[in-house]
Amino acid sequence: MKLSIIIVNYNVTQLLRNCLLSIQKYLEGISYEVIVIDNASTDNSWRNLIPEFPKIHFISSSENEGFAKANNKAIKTADGEYLLILNPDTEIEGDYIQDILDFADSKDNFGCLGVRMHDAKGNFLPESKRSVPDMFNSFEKLFINFKRKESKSYYQNNISEFENAEVEVITGAFCLVKKKVYEEVGGFDEAYFMYGEDVDLCYTLLNSGYQNFYYGKASILHHKGESTIKNEVYLERFYGAMQIFISKYYKEPKPLQYSLLKAGLKLRHKLELIKMK
Repeated sequence: MKLSIIIVNYNVTQLLRNCLLSIQKYLEGISYEVIVIDNASTDNSWRNLIPEFPKIHFISSSENEGFAKANNKAIKTADGEYLLILNPDTEIEGDYIQDILDFADSKDNFGCLGVRMHDAKGNFLPESKRSVPDMFNSFEKLFINFKRKESKSYYQNNISEFENAEVEVITGAFCLVKKKVYEEVGGFDEAYFMYGEDVDLCYTLLNSGYQNFYYGKASILHHKGESTIKNEVYLERFYGAMQIFISKYYKEPKPLQYSLLKAGLKLRHKLELIKMK
């Protein structure tokens, strides 16, 4: 089998259905399987999709253990040479999956690949292509929100949204990676409950000698954040994930950067809480 598509679902049945329909429409002729793992949704309507999509392997989790653990659990059952980690709130928009697989096959040190994402209004989502967080681009992202068009920046603004290019970080909403490579580097770090695990995986791949790619010639619709309630729990998980990342990669080798990043994250978290109230 060439491709295993892994989808973690949580309370987004209709979006999941649209995602599955888009897969059926555009992946004809490719040897693939789809594995959907439900992360203990409070809405059990996802079970109504089982008879509608009899060829799809549905897995039910008894508790919500987080995005990283759910993916790792589902991937253990996958048979594909490649994994496509895909959000349930996305939709594939063309017959480009074979082109992407051919592109990946042509690279000797292929790590992972992401595509151009846009929201329901057609707006490009800049997190489609990113840099590894460091002291400078993190400050820019957290406090300035300044987009330098001709520089690397956090969102790699030096790369066109429609370009195919090597990048550092892509998003976990659409992440193509070889299964053997994913297993070799340990998969998603399960210390992350939600957010940050994609950045960590990309950085781990880079540190292991692999190359990551942005494929701007293909696009997906991403109904960003439909399964996420923007509340204090969300902020705790988001900034907590960033704290895990900087502790893992900066605390020992770069203590000064770690201290500055930690202070910046703490301040930004407080500002977001104040804004929410």
